[in-house]
Amino acid sequence: MSRRIIRLSKLSSRNNNVFIQKCVRFFSTGPYLTLGCNTGDVLLFDPAKEQIVSLRGKTIPKELKDEEMIGASHGWGFFYDRRDLSVRVSDIFNPLASKSSPTVIHLPRLTDLPSEQIEQVCNVAMSSPSPLGDEDCVVAIKFSGDQLSLCRPGRDLEWTNTSTPSHCCENSNVMYSKRYKRFYLSAPGGIHFFSYHLNDENIEHHKLVYRDHPELDQSEWMTLSMCSRREYLVESSSSDERYLVKWYAHGSYSSVLNGIDYKTKRFMVFREEETAEGKLMCYTEDIGEMCIFIASNETFCIPASSCPGLKPSTIYFMGHGFGSYDLTTGDTHHYKAPGGVITTPCWIPLVSI
Repeated sequence: MSRRIIRLSKLSSRNNNVFIQKCVRFFSTGPYLTLGCNTGDVLLFDPAKEQIVSLRGKTIPKELKDEEMIGASHGWGFFYDRRDLSVRVSDIFNPLASKSSPTVIHLPRLTDLPSEQIEQVCNVAMSSPSPLGDEDCVVAIKFSGDQLSLCRPGRDLEWTNTSTPSHCCENSNVMYSKRYKRFYLSAPGGIHFFSYHLNDENIEHHKLVYRDHPELDQSEWMTLSMCSRREYLVESSSSDERYLVKWYAHGSYSSVLNGIDYKTKRFMVFREEETAEGKLMCYTEDIGEMCIFIASNETFCIPASSCPGLKPSTIYFMGHGFGSYDLTTGDTHHYKAPGGVITTPCWIPLVSI
C-alpha cells in the first residue's frame, strides 16, 4: 500500500457506520487522524463526530508530493524521501496552517550506523510543540532495529546517531517527557525502559516495578499470551502524569490481505506513581477524563473536556484495527476504515487560535 501523500481513492462504504465528508472552517479543532490528500483537499477524520472533514484548497508543496510520511509529533508531519534520504517537516495537516504556503522545514539527510538499516521507521518524537523558533527543539527518529537518530532543526548539519541496547528496543516507539526532559524507549515486555538526552551520551536504564494486574480467568490470560503486544509510554499534556499502555492484538491469516490480519483484543494501562517504595506502575481501569491517542504518531494524552464528543478514560487507536477502547467497560467501538488511505495514519492533537 502506497503511503505517498498526494492520492486518495474512493472511500469505502463497508459496514454500517456512515462517514460524512464536510468542508469545515476551523477556529478550535482536533484531535484528528490524518487520511491523506486529494487534488489539494487535505482529509482528516474527526473521532468525536465520526466524520471525515476536508480542508479545501490546500496547496501541496512540491517537495512533499512524492515523499512518504513516516510519523507525526505535536501536529507536525515528518516526510522521508528514500531516494536521497532527505527528511522534511511540515504543518500541512494542521487545520490552522496556511492553505497557500504550508511550512516545510528541511532536516539533514539521514545516515545509518554500521550494520543498521534506515528503511523502516518506528516513529518520530519532538521535544517541543514546534521546530520553528525554538533553539532547544530536538527531533528523534526511531528505526526498526537499534538505531535512534536525533537532531536540532535549523542548528545541526547532521544527525546524531546512537545505538539502543542490542535487541532490547528493536520495534519500540520513542516519546519525549516534558517532565523529565528526556527521550524514552520502552523495552519489549514492559519490564524496563531507557532514556536519552542529546547532550548526554549516557543511556539511563529504568526498571519497572508493577503493582496489581487485572483479574482475568485462565482462559483470558491464555488468549492474551498468544497475542502480539506493543508497549507505549505516554505523558499527560495537562498533569505530567505518565502511563504505560500495553496493546494486545491477535493475528490470523487473511486471504484477502494475503498476510496476517491483526485484531485488537485488549488494552492495559499502568499509571506511574511515587510511593515510599519508589516509583511503581499501578494497573488502572480509570484514567479520569483523560484520552490516549495511539497510531503512527508520538502517543499523546489530553483531557476529554478539551474537545466536545471525546469520551473520558478512552484509548483512540489506529493500527491493529481502527476505533476506540473504553478502559472502564473494556468495550471496543470500531470505526469504518476508509478505503484508499495512503498516508501513514497519525493523530494530530488539539490546535486552537
